[in-house]
Amino acid sequence: MLYAVIAHDGTDPGTFERRMQVRPAHMANGDRMLADGSFLFGGGILDGSGKMAGGVLIVDFETREEIDEWLRSEPYIVNKVWDRVEVHRLLVPPQFTGLFPKFQEQPTAG
Repeated sequence: MLYAVIAHDGTDPGTFERRMQVRPAHMANGDRMLADGSFLFGGGILDGSGKMAGGVLIVDFETREEIDEWLRSEPYIVNKVWDRVEVHRLLVPPQFTGLFPKFQEQPTAG
């Protein structure tokens, strides 16, 4: 099942510096998730000055519990970069299913 994860960085002093220190571990975690198929797409949210201030990720997990398990070990959460995380089930409309073949509607018999 697809989910949109919207993560907002904290606003306390030093958050951006922590983000940059932890970023290699966060990116390595993303690479592992890409390899196992649980991470489909993502990117950084930019603030008004063009500095990263959060992220949006499209992920594929069977259950919300699996997402919570991943988030408990996500380097940006463990190291207090992401302060607030929203998780929403996501429906891919037909014009975009070509990007995610797994989610294309299957014809029904009969």
